[in-house]
Amino acid sequence: MKVIVVGAGVVGTMHAWHAVERGHEVVHIEREAEARGASLRNFGQIWVSGRAGGEELETALRARELWEAIGARVPGLGFRAIGSLTPVRNALERAVAEAALARPDAAARGYELLTADEARALNPALRGEFEAALRCERDAAVEPRTAQLALREALLATGKYTFLPNREVRDVVGEHAVRDDRGETHGGDAVVLCTGASLSGLVREVAGEVPVRRVRLQMMQTDPLGEPLTTSVADADSFRYYPAYASGALDALNAGQAQDPTAAAHRMQLLMVQRLDGGLTIGDTHEYEHPFAFDTLEDPYEHLTRVVESFLGRPLPKIRRRWAGVYAQCVDTTRVVHRQKVRDGVWLVTGPGGRGMTCSPAIAETTANELGW
Repeated sequence: MKVIVVGAGVVGTMHAWHAVERGHEVVHIEREAEARGASLRNFGQIWVSGRAGGEELETALRARELWEAIGARVPGLGFRAIGSLTPVRNALERAVAEAALARPDAAARGYELLTADEARALNPALRGEFEAALRCERDAAVEPRTAQLALREALLATGKYTFLPNREVRDVVGEHAVRDDRGETHGGDAVVLCTGASLSGLVREVAGEVPVRRVRLQMMQTDPLGEPLTTSVADADSFRYYPAYASGALDALNAGQAQDPTAAAHRMQLLMVQRLDGGLTIGDTHEYEHPFAFDTLEDPYEHLTRVVESFLGRPLPKIRRRWAGVYAQCVDTTRVVHRQKVRDGVWLVTGPGGRGMTCSPAIAETTANELGW
């Protein structure tokens, strides 16, 4: 079988990976020299802790297994099974963590409530003040800026993979084929369009208006911290954002503890992970209303800096990079991904939202299974 994959972000690359793993030939087409979208502009977190129970959690847990297995074969992914900590500072926040521990799927997530001393023993960089911390043992991390490059290098070594950069696919031609902006046609037995947040142009022509929206975020990265941050770190605002924490205790938190005005205005949570070079990736905001701003705002970065410094008990290193990104999210956020047959032999796979980096290996595996690869 020959598979044409359009889009070299993490979702497209994982589709190419599964096709090659099953013995098929892959032609992988990317409009840029390499992917430049949301697949690079994220935390690189394999984030199990906050996922909704049911299909979303099952997908995340399967993806976590796949990331670890692929990471053992492709060291350039930088896979680390580091887990996460969410420090809590008062009784309202602690109650949400305790409610999460009472979930029937808590053990599958690796939830554990640690005392402040236990959390600092696990992650000594957390010298700030907090009462306890919710641990999720199943969370992990990879390097988002280099993961696709490492996967591509491994794919090229198989002899079954061809990468065609700097080509924008303009048309779907009949069945099982696409035409790029150089006028060349690429045909096979199946075509998978993994276009990320590019939902106009080709996608609109072949699929119409899809039930997917675009979401903009802001993030930043520091110079090396100078010491290990041994786990990912979230703050209690993540309880307000992730569906796993929905409970009466969360209702009480929302009623009794107002979110910081800047965090509320920009729909913020803190997520933080250390890169292999020692720097910290920190975010993020969520903007849903179009048209998106073309610039970044300082207030969210200042808020994130205050929160991180309060957990670390020390000033942040110099901010090295700031950026904005846009990802595609299903309008019905309970859906893990939008997978649609748009022509005979042609499928569109998009809309995983902030789950894309986490769930992409399992999303691609499901596509491969459903298409009978």
